[in-house]
Amino acid sequence: MEKNQTAKFSRAFWIANAVELLERAAYYGVFIVITLYLSRILGFNDMQAAMLAGTFSAGLYFLPTFAGAVADKIGFKQSLMLAFTLLSIGYLGMGILPTMLESAGLVEYTKTTQFSGLRESNYKWIIVPIMLVIMVGGSFIKSCITGTVARETTEKTRAQGYSIFYMMVNIGAFSGKTIVKPLRDAMGNEGLVTLNFFAGGMTILAVILVYFFYTASNTQGEGKSFKEIMQALVRVLLNIRLLLLIIIITGFWMVQHQLYATMPKYVLRLAGEGSAISWFANVNPLVVVLTVGLVTKLMSKKTSLFSMTVGMFIMPFSALAMASGNLFSGEPIFGFHPVAFMMVVGIVFQGLAETFISPRYLEYFSLQAPKGEEGLYLGFSHLHSFLSSILGFGLSGYLLTKYCPDPTLYSSQAEWEAAAVNAHYIWYYFVGIAMVSAVSLIIYGQVVKRIDSKKLVSK
Repeated sequence: MEKNQTAKFSRAFWIANAVELLERAAYYGVFIVITLYLSRILGFNDMQAAMLAGTFSAGLYFLPTFAGAVADKIGFKQSLMLAFTLLSIGYLGMGILPTMLESAGLVEYTKTTQFSGLRESNYKWIIVPIMLVIMVGGSFIKSCITGTVARETTEKTRAQGYSIFYMMVNIGAFSGKTIVKPLRDAMGNEGLVTLNFFAGGMTILAVILVYFFYTASNTQGEGKSFKEIMQALVRVLLNIRLLLLIIIITGFWMVQHQLYATMPKYVLRLAGEGSAISWFANVNPLVVVLTVGLVTKLMSKKTSLFSMTVGMFIMPFSALAMASGNLFSGEPIFGFHPVAFMMVVGIVFQGLAETFISPRYLEYFSLQAPKGEEGLYLGFSHLHSFLSSILGFGLSGYLLTKYCPDPTLYSSQAEWEAAAVNAHYIWYYFVGIAMVSAVSLIIYGQVVKRIDSKKLVSK
């Protein structure tokens, strides 16, 4: 069994990675244009759309700590069945909602495949409970899949296991984002609605795979009492070392989340409506898929913190590249608008940074988890995206309104151009955030090293 690479991992490991691919295809297909869906279909303004999307993303990453504790108790298979069922209901609900509102006479739908939106109506807020269902379902995915990787690997195969996991995540992300551009080209804004049915199909397929093929080889921790769950939850929430690392890594994810919070509207407004924003976003998972194995091998003899620090210092260059597109003249670069071209360059840096950071970050957390509490600890590890979603999307809404506002709010193109002349200033904020985070991680690593050395001496 040890002669080939795939024999090192159990069937549960591979099924978990397969359904993670499907879930990511569903999620990113929807999330890459979530602010456009909220604004163009349901009529939310920039600030409302940013706050809704940010709160949705934040909840998706806040709940895994608690969902992970529950998953440790009831078992990963039952948790995954629940998760994918809720996701299917939520995504199909997002697809059905505009049609329901149209049928009820609450929104006008024209033959030009454009929804007029619901700017003046409160009916658009029906989307909130639908997004809540997706949020709860997704929270179980975060803890169960990364928890499965932890349980189905050994310390020797852990880094490779998370490298494979992260490759599958990004294959799914690439697949989901790829479908968005053809849909928008063929269906206009109606494609923003239709892609939710694609997402629902992916999660329904995942339900089937989990039901028939997922059998965990390690069920330690199942059947815990409620008291034991609460005790474990308190322990992890009071783990200062892990909390500080989460806060530092939040800076990286605040910049990374701009791929969804700022980039779509920024590029469409500055480079034109024909820009392939979903394909630009696809550069990130493509870079990860192509480089994560090589980077993991390159960093195999380095500590997790060292690898993460390298990635953190790549991120400021990403934001600088994104800012520079607005500084060029309007002449195309290799056929691309300068804003679009430099955005792609910045996304390449983002993807490369991610390969150094994310797999090793998950490995670091998994090695801190006691047996039977992998779901809890790996769920807790996603808290950085809760913080970065709240802060990153909130900051995005403010910065877009200040530096790159909605053109439809202005009476002329010249008036809007005057208001958006410093649009690139948006990215300078994220350069600063990335640099502070990178320096903070160096300090954190040195402090942790000294503390651990003192512990070894005292023993």
